[in-house]
This record gives sequence, C-alpha cells and structure tokens, in this order.
Amino acid sequence: VQLQASGGGLVQAGGSLRLSCAASGRTFSSCAIGWFRQAPGKEREFVAAINWSGGSTYYADSVKGRFTISRDNAKNTVYLRMNSLQPEDTAVYYCAARYSMAVLTKASDYEYWGQGTQVTVSS
Repeated sequence: VQLQASGGGLVQAGGSLRLSCAASGRTFSSCAIGWFRQAPGKEREFVAAINWSGGSTYYADSVKGRFTISRDNAKNTVYLRMNSLQPEDTAVYYCAARYSMAVLTKASDYEYWGQGTQVTVSS
C-alpha cells in the first residue's frame, strides 16, 4: 500500500481543514488507517484511527469532538476533518495503514506510512 497525504495548509485559530489520505492498491478496504502528527521537537502522537469498514473510530482526547475521521473505500481515501483548530494542532500530519480488521492506535502497529502534510494554525 502506498499512501499520499494532502490537504494541509495555513489556517487561523478556529478554522477548519480537511486532510486526505489517498491509497494505491485494490486491498485498501482491508486496511486499518490512522492519522498521527508530529510537532517540532516532539514525538509523533496518535490523532485518530478508523477500521477497515469505517464502522469503528477512535480519537485522541486532545482532538475528540473537533476532528472526524472517515473513509470512502470506493475512492481508496481516508479523510480527517479538523474543526476548531488551535495553534497546538500545528504539526506535520501523517497517515498510516496496516492490513487489519481492528482499530489501531499505536504508531508501531502500522506498516505503511505516507509522506506527511504540514498543518499550521496561527493565533
């Protein structure tokens, strides 16, 4: 599976962005997908995850209620809708995949990674 993250940019605090993670391969629908982020000088942290069907999702407490993860298996794409963005959300956002039926929340659970997209939130 090859992943391509896009949709990042510069936004003011309180604004919204939608990230996309486009995947190659006909077996995308068998993959669990996760979004992670890494801010300068910090470790990569979990943001959100979704299982193969989209029926199960999981969020970090810091984004719960503001971010929504979803997927369109017909388009081989997973989305991360980010609302009420705050400066502390500034980071490079990565999507990751693994062939699994579960919702996976640890970076070490994932096998395939995209290149990342920069999200910058100004105050």
